[in-house]
Amino acid sequence: MAVLVVGSIALDDIETPYESRKNLLGGSASYASLAASFYSPVNLVGIVGSDFPNSHLEFFKKHRINLNGLQIIAGGKTFRWSGKYHADWNTRETLSVCLNVFENFTPQLPPEYLHPKVTLLANIAPTLQNHVLDQLTHPQFTIADTMDLWINTQRAELEKLLQRIDLLILNDSEARLFTSQANLLVAARQILKFGPAFVIVKKGEHGAMLVSETELFLAPAYPVEQVSDPTGAGDTFAGGVAGWLAANLSLSPPTFNQLRYAILRATALASFCVEDFSLEGLRNLTTETIESRVSALHSFISCP
Repeated sequence: MAVLVVGSIALDDIETPYESRKNLLGGSASYASLAASFYSPVNLVGIVGSDFPNSHLEFFKKHRINLNGLQIIAGGKTFRWSGKYHADWNTRETLSVCLNVFENFTPQLPPEYLHPKVTLLANIAPTLQNHVLDQLTHPQFTIADTMDLWINTQRAELEKLLQRIDLLILNDSEARLFTSQANLLVAARQILKFGPAFVIVKKGEHGAMLVSETELFLAPAYPVEQVSDPTGAGDTFAGGVAGWLAANLSLSPPTFNQLRYAILRATALASFCVEDFSLEGLRNLTTETIESRVSALHSFISCP
């Protein structure tokens, strides 16, 4: 059964200490959908303008991404983002944001999208994430991503969302911001009290932490020797989790162990993402190539 992915689709200009690229395919839904598609078909919901290249639409279709939920606004312009990375890769500066058609985005789900096995509410405003959930009929497992902007500006709506989802994914600085807790384990446990059964805290080059009420799993990052563009790595991670669960979830909710397996696949996918600009690091991947990095991750966390 297909994964439902709802989020932003964008055209990005990226500047790094070593290279600059313009008019790249970006947006949280783009990265998440492609990552999920390696394990499951995807039903995508998003919005673009008529300036959105047809080659990107064909790219989505080639990867089992259903575009029946994609709004294409005639005469409109696609959401554009421009950013600059500094030498440590952890410092990112937003140079410009032009919301364009995304400013008035109201997700509308086609009838065939209303009964998803796994739903991924990618990084968009909590008001929109809640609007999507209002349309669904008995979703089996729901994942949401968020960011500091929504924590600061839509706190109440985000707390409402947490009561309705099964898994929240956020990074370490966002977990600390949301809870005012410096200790990430304490922060994750506190987030659980708002409603989700599981929390994943992404820690960048230091891996990820999966927390439930009674269990804890620490996953390493895959060591990447040459980073080209970190944009979308977190969205790729979330999509990898959602896609693997959709392909392997027989019971709802998943077991903690199933989530551990999903995180290792997601980590491997994110490592490929950062090795090239935009989605190019994922474009020609095979499941065999992904699994080779998953095997390496297993070796990092096991003892002979």
